[in-house]
Amino acid sequence: MAQITASMVKELRDISGAGMMDCKTALKENDGNVDASVDWLRTKGLAKAAKKSSRVASEGLVGAASSRNSGTVVEVNSETDFVARNEIFQTMVSDIVNVAASVGGDFDKLKVAEFPGASKSVEDHVTEMVGTIGENMSVRRSTSLSVGEGVVASYIHNAVAPGLGKIAVLVALETTGDAQAADAFGRQVAMHIAAINPLALTQEEIAADVVERERAIYSEQARESGKPENIVEKMVDGRMRKFFEESVLLSQTFVVDGENTVAKAAELAAGEVGAPVTIAGFVRFELGDGIEKKVEDFAAEVAATMAGD
Repeated sequence: MAQITASMVKELRDISGAGMMDCKTALKENDGNVDASVDWLRTKGLAKAAKKSSRVASEGLVGAASSRNSGTVVEVNSETDFVARNEIFQTMVSDIVNVAASVGGDFDKLKVAEFPGASKSVEDHVTEMVGTIGENMSVRRSTSLSVGEGVVASYIHNAVAPGLGKIAVLVALETTGDAQAADAFGRQVAMHIAAINPLALTQEEIAADVVERERAIYSEQARESGKPENIVEKMVDGRMRKFFEESVLLSQTFVVDGENTVAKAAELAAGEVGAPVTIAGFVRFELGDGIEKKVEDFAAEVAATMAGD
């Protein structure tokens, strides 16, 4: 058997774009023959997947599942919306959501958990599906919400299939009242969150750096007015109050009635639920949020493809 050197592994990696360990395995399986190793990697779908891994996957789907007092949300990315409308992809995302629910939404545990019926991890299954579907894909994030007593309601915006869409929201409500009525109110709050995108549940939960940045901007704007410093401080305080009213969920005007704050709407919901209702937390996943999308013109894309060949 030929000795596998680091230079051989590097050569195969440069040719195929596959991972280092996959290249090493391929060379071992093919007695050091680089050409045969490339074919082996392509047969396994590893070279194809690796070549596509540099392409930005900012499309795809977010999915959510909730059952009474717990809920889970996941984002799985693809390169194009066309794949997101593929039934195979949708089924895969639904299965991943169910696996995520079984591990409490823990992202690290989700990646290594066994994919249903595949005898391999979720991460490995997705890598394999890259070769099958023909696009770069990845499981980007997952999390969950739960309450000791109450409900976790869910809402999917722009749904393409049950539990799958472009925005997924979970809302945790603490209450001892009627679960069905609480879930109905929770869904309304989730729709509000999908539309308005609050930064946090309460003022205290907004990140300190965000607050400092806003205050600095308002201070600079106020000072440009030429007013005395004591007036500037009052102007900044007023603008910060407005910022919190618009950014904090409980302080926002509830889109469902257009009059009450969300906090007040929760108080009023107690009448329907039959017990006090407390909004304990929320999660909002918007597809591609925070992903920097690479923009290329058609000529550049063709040139890049030709260079890759």
